[in-house]
Amino acid sequence: MLGIKQLLITRLPGGTAMISQKLFVIYAALSLLAFSSLVHAQQSTQACQGLGSLSLPNVEITISEIVDKGQFDEVRGNFGSLPEFCRVVATMTPSADSDIEMELWLPTRNWNGKYVAVGNGAFTGNVRHGALVLPLSRGFAASSTDTGHLGNTASFGLGHPEKVVDFGWRAVHEMNVASKQIIATFYDDELRYSYFTGCSAGGRQAMKEAQRFPADFDGIVAGAPGADWTGRAAASLRIATYLQANETARLLEADRDLVYNAAITACDADDGLVDGLIGKPAQCDFDPSVLQCSSDSSTHCLTSEQVNTVKMIYDSPVNPATGRAITGLLPGSEKGWTDLGWTRSARATGIDQYRYLVYGKEEWNIDQFDFETDIVKAEQTDDDTLNALDTDLSEFFDNGGKLIAYHGWSDPQISPKNATQYYERVVATFGGREAIHDSYRLFMAPGMGHCAGGPGPNSFDSLSILETWVERGEAPESITAVHRIDGEVDRSRPLCPYPEVGVYTGSGSVNEAENFTCRAP
Repeated sequence: MLGIKQLLITRLPGGTAMISQKLFVIYAALSLLAFSSLVHAQQSTQACQGLGSLSLPNVEITISEIVDKGQFDEVRGNFGSLPEFCRVVATMTPSADSDIEMELWLPTRNWNGKYVAVGNGAFTGNVRHGALVLPLSRGFAASSTDTGHLGNTASFGLGHPEKVVDFGWRAVHEMNVASKQIIATFYDDELRYSYFTGCSAGGRQAMKEAQRFPADFDGIVAGAPGADWTGRAAASLRIATYLQANETARLLEADRDLVYNAAITACDADDGLVDGLIGKPAQCDFDPSVLQCSSDSSTHCLTSEQVNTVKMIYDSPVNPATGRAITGLLPGSEKGWTDLGWTRSARATGIDQYRYLVYGKEEWNIDQFDFETDIVKAEQTDDDTLNALDTDLSEFFDNGGKLIAYHGWSDPQISPKNATQYYERVVATFGGREAIHDSYRLFMAPGMGHCAGGPGPNSFDSLSILETWVERGEAPESITAVHRIDGEVDRSRPLCPYPEVGVYTGSGSVNEAENFTCRAP
């Protein structure tokens, strides 16, 4: 290094000493930075590899490796320029029949002191690498689990009750426990905050955590929560069974479009603004009978059987065992319907629920479904394993936990009334909205489909909003959501804490959130 300094002094004329000293300082600083980076890389590698020998109850760490910046693609697809991280893969065996895989991604630089766990979807068993990308890029330690099985059916539960428990709630909790222990070993600094975020089945997992393990997370995001898991299964099969046996009652795509357009026409203005969205679908009094063909009909119309199908899909029959409504779909969701009613995923998970978890018979088929008896059987068999319906969230609230739930009003896969019904039951349990408003808020999105999509505002950063609430005590009075076409924002709206709705102020663009305010219905 002194040789380089001397070389600089010798070669530069006039004022040489002053210039060369500055260059030397810069050179020395860069050299120190390079050396520091090398030391940090070596320490990170050693710390990461050392996790492989960490002894945790019922946990075997099978992989602990540094993944260099931008190198996590392999057979999983291209994940872009991810920062360097320590990848930990572990197998958890809380029961003799458990085989739960989890991954924890630990940023080697700029850890924000926080941990986030991500949820799953339907019965799918896989570690969701794609869901770990964003939190890792933002500095979170992030984890995901396959919930104890591989594949996208519930066949794992046939003859394996412990695996059903793993899927229902145990896998996420065990992942949380193991992740926090690994984080404490890897980092010198203490974990400051922990979060969970999931949608659909992940929303169900989120609610289950708040109910069963209130100390696991400081904040939880529950999107389109499938809390009434058995109820949704029964609701979708109730329609599918009828339509499978009555082909002439089915609604084809053109029929569904007809119903959708008629529903928009009938209910769009209910929220005070004609904008192509139904802002208050639960209050929409649209009667599909207006579409029934008459003797002199010259335009596209529906038969009486098809009109009955629409009414059945909207209907929310009562569970005869509990008196709780099994929620139907709402006006505005029609474009997501299929020839057999609800979405294919809703129907498939419903069949799996009864085939593998209720009756435990691979030969069980949809023809055997009877709503009146099978909904009762399903709930009894579940025994609070998959369902997340407990309304006593007092421990979670007392721990300072914050819960953000959201749901699209046009969801065709999990009824949005699932979310509002549960929220209203929690309100009743605590004696009023104000008793829970500082801990639990539900945001309903007009025109939004299942977790995303649809013509309404459907994109927003719920995790950042949750962080602000948990860490600064700033509760979300609204959430600004946007809708995009080809990546460009064409509409934004405030999502309001239920039961408030976004109301146009009367001036300014109707496509800008700032021109709306949240008001009580």
